[in-house]
Amino acid sequence: MNGIDIETKRKLREMGAAPLLEALEAQDDTLTLGMGFGERLRLVVDEAHSTFNHAKVEGLIRRAGLRHPGADLRRLDLVEERVDRQVIAQLGTCTFIERQQNVVFQGFTGSGKSYLGCAIAKQACQHRIRAHYIRMPDLEEAWALASDKPQGATKFLKKYAAFTLLVIDEWLLDHPDDAMRSMLLELLERRYDTGSTVFCTQYAKKDWHQRLGSGVHADAIMDRIVHNTIWVDTGNHNMREHASMNR
Repeated sequence: MNGIDIETKRKLREMGAAPLLEALEAQDDTLTLGMGFGERLRLVVDEAHSTFNHAKVEGLIRRAGLRHPGADLRRLDLVEERVDRQVIAQLGTCTFIERQQNVVFQGFTGSGKSYLGCAIAKQACQHRIRAHYIRMPDLEEAWALASDKPQGATKFLKKYAAFTLLVIDEWLLDHPDDAMRSMLLELLERRYDTGSTVFCTQYAKKDWHQRLGSGVHADAIMDRIVHNTIWVDTGNHNMREHASMNR
């Protein structure tokens, strides 16, 4: 569709229809010769919609803050079947997010937990689901900074409760103090039955209660996680060592 006048182009851009304009300008008049207006318009809209979706997904991935932005469930190196393929395939559908289920990736240091967490978050973004990745030490630091500002704690909790999928890496790497335990309880309470949380940790479930302080906060935090969670053992194979040996 050549010959679009300058004023029409301006109006399309003003309406936020730049992808549609680009698709119009890219359409080859020779290849579409003989097609009716409706058929040509359908091709233009299909192309513009594809561009729009791609840009939307790329934006979600960029804002998710992934530690491994190239992570991909289709390229997992499942050494010695360390992770159940059927479980990974199930997680890849993102239906666990629709059911507001949580996921725990638990295994030794270097067993690929962070990669899996990022891959799941990226898969969610490709389903146009708002996801976010953060390490627990960074979450703790962000909480400390927010707590010192007026309304900071409220804004912090609102922000992290709003993500449809939240990936917390290095879960319980350090023992959280009283303030952190209170925040975690409130955050998980707000996320309960509204979103899904992925926990990447080297600690088995039996160790969580003690690392959470063994008190009532530990009971309450555990109660909001363990009953609706898919547990994935990533094993004890060091994937960093494996990767370095195969370079």
